[in-house]
Amino acid sequence: MAGSEPSKLLPKLIQDGKLSLFQEEIGKAPGLSEDVRRKHFGRLGDTLLHYAARHGRLSILRYLVETLEMDIELFNHDYKRPLHEAASMGHRDCVLYLLGRGAAVDCLKNADWTPLMMACTRRNLDVIRDLVQSKADPRLKNKDGWNCFHIACREGDPRIIQYLLDISPEIWNTESKIKRTPLHTAAMHGCLEVVEILLERCPYKPDSVDQCGVTPFMDAIQNGHLDIARLLLEKHQACYTATDTVGAQPLHRAAVTAQDDALRFLVSDLGVDVNARATSWQISALHYAAKEGHAGTIQTLLSLGADLNALDGKNRTALHMACAGQHAACARILLQSGLQDSPDSSGTCAKQLAKKPELFRLFSA
Repeated sequence: MAGSEPSKLLPKLIQDGKLSLFQEEIGKAPGLSEDVRRKHFGRLGDTLLHYAARHGRLSILRYLVETLEMDIELFNHDYKRPLHEAASMGHRDCVLYLLGRGAAVDCLKNADWTPLMMACTRRNLDVIRDLVQSKADPRLKNKDGWNCFHIACREGDPRIIQYLLDISPEIWNTESKIKRTPLHTAAMHGCLEVVEILLERCPYKPDSVDQCGVTPFMDAIQNGHLDIARLLLEKHQACYTATDTVGAQPLHRAAVTAQDDALRFLVSDLGVDVNARATSWQISALHYAAKEGHAGTIQTLLSLGADLNALDGKNRTALHMACAGQHAACARILLQSGLQDSPDSSGTCAKQLAKKPELFRLFSA
């Protein structure tokens, strides 16, 4: 086999699971088997073991290890071992084979991810159980401070959550480097069944905050997971007017992410003041929606009674925010609703901030 063919053909044969053709190619050129034992392929520097483990090709994996005598601890440019690949893709037979050959169960790739963490990105309880039974440590953390429980809470398989709590009852009691708990993670990603388990089995304090002052309730609201928000109110006595480090309530965070149903829930069902101000710069939800360019959310807030003429701490209206962000649709709604342009505390009018021609023309219509 000449030239660059091995770098293209051999990984492809592994990917397609063609062991006999792979063996034929290896036998065509003297010394090729010795070369491929050490060779790294592609941008990530994968070995043939990585390809076999990633695609779940056990027969080829076995051939590479037992016939070509490749080292099962070879790593690529990200320091991934074959066990990381097999675990992350849920190939149980490959995981068991590598463990049986003595693969290091808690080996680390870049960012300090273990095979168990990689397995928790998939909903494959058998692979997770196999790794734990081979002495994988569920308490280890990656560079962001996440353990495997954090990762499992993001993915949302209740069976895995129950299992990890059974084998390590204190695993819930962890925070990332920015102080986010698994409850934050599950709420943010809309994993209702997981949140139910966490509230039942784990004594989290109500309204625990991360480094930015965000609570699980805020995470649920700003991502539109109203079922979880209701559960946190009912089972955890969450505070629906709590403020983050810049003084923003769930109301304001919902306006930033254009969660109109969440805004209606907060204002109409819970009685939150639609004109409540974030303590930093006295910004209203209407200001936030205009700043982010959410025209539909502006309409929702106005229908809920938002004050069109509300001023922030710099004497700016929502129109200033819309024009500063060059959001013509938002400016059009505000002007059509009757908002008049006026100077802020620096003497700047919203019209002066308009750079797009279609935005500037709105003030002359």
